[in-house]
Amino acid sequence: MAGPQCCENPPPELGNPNPSMSINLKGRVETMGHLKAYVSCGSQHTKKAVILVSDVYGYEALNLRRLADKIASCGYFVLVPDYFHGDPYVRACTGDPFANQPEWLQKHQPAEGLEDSKKIIEILNNKGIASIGASGFCWGAKVVVELAKGDYIKAGVLLHPSLLLEDDFRVIKAPISILGAEFDHITPPKLIEQYKAILSARPEIDSFVKIYPAVAHGWAIRYDNDNEIAVKIAELAHAKMLEWFHTYLK
Repeated sequence: MAGPQCCENPPPELGNPNPSMSINLKGRVETMGHLKAYVSCGSQHTKKAVILVSDVYGYEALNLRRLADKIASCGYFVLVPDYFHGDPYVRACTGDPFANQPEWLQKHQPAEGLEDSKKIIEILNNKGIASIGASGFCWGAKVVVELAKGDYIKAGVLLHPSLLLEDDFRVIKAPISILGAEFDHITPPKLIEQYKAILSARPEIDSFVKIYPAVAHGWAIRYDNDNEIAVKIAELAHAKMLEWFHTYLK
């Protein structure tokens, strides 16, 4: 499901661009086939890649790009594609700020993100990169789940996911990690536990499920950098994500 919590705490830099805010970023924006993407590469010779599939606020979010740099520093080729083609979600200026969410979601279906991802993966394969993982945040989690149903990725990580179905976990093929939040109204802990039960009944699929206490939907990427506790909890999730990729991307 989706809802207002999906769109709370938008990245402060969106709509208020300040060049100084991105001065310490290591990557750059490139064109990958038909898409723009923020690309960060820790090693020019790496054969391992990670695709970060954004939430509704898109690929320009600085915390997401900083995370890409962090993963790249561990030896990965990391991409944050612009799945929304220059049209990230923007809250309504009058009335209910989330009234335009259904219309925006209708225009930007995860199925389109899946097709875009397939094209990106083909480009990576042509570069000799075949060991690919993907992390999805909120909206992006559905894209990663769809990739995990085929032979496109070696491992996936879902952080404060949305739009998922129980049946998704009955057919995935790739190892999957689900990192949820205690106060998530979009995908609450009870629903995360149902996903866990389905995965536990499929021992042939490696899985890991954790619900982080005292945090809400979006905590892993839309945190306040001035809040030391929020940063620390997000970094714990980032570390668990990296551990997952270190295990399965060879």
